[in-house]
Amino acid sequence: MVIEEHPLQPFLPTGARVLFLGSFPPPREKWSMEFFYPNFINDFWRVWGLLCFGDKAHFEAGKAFCQADIEAFARESGMAFFDTASKVCRLKGNASDEFLQIVEPTDIGALLARIPDCHTLVTTGGKASETLQQLFSVASGNASLRTPPIGSYSEVNAFGRLLRWYRMPSTSRAYPLALEKKADYYRALLKELRVKS
Repeated sequence: MVIEEHPLQPFLPTGARVLFLGSFPPPREKWSMEFFYPNFINDFWRVWGLLCFGDKAHFEAGKAFCQADIEAFARESGMAFFDTASKVCRLKGNASDEFLQIVEPTDIGALLARIPDCHTLVTTGGKASETLQQLFSVASGNASLRTPPIGSYSEVNAFGRLLRWYRMPSTSRAYPLALEKKADYYRALLKELRVKS
């Protein structure tokens, strides 16, 4: 079984206040840019285009996302990015979380040490939420810690600070929810960021 190491470096801009955590990037042939949520059929960047610019295609450039614009927006907005897994095996060679075996979870404490202004973590999907719940349970010493309902948050004392953990719906097209409905869930995060809708 092939073990994949995370192909991207964490994106941790100075002053970042919110850390977004997916599970793991899709296979590289699905990428339209060298950044997080690179699959052109994933709606993550369309959600933010819709929320902040009133245009779901704001970050699109042809059949790809415009990485330079996305990185500038993320820095300005106080967004950091990585994933809950650093090493994985794809049991069926695809992008599905259902067939993703986590070999090495990410050291979330090490990420947070590099972004001292961050007090909000956001998981974008079920596998990421399940993994962070396990990491938080160990770090907080609270074995009964539960994952917040989709669209909600919990407060967790872990990694040396009080953190607000939002669980958001997946922005994968495989998740059966209209783009506008996904955007409604993510709208709650605007107050945590330096952006206005």
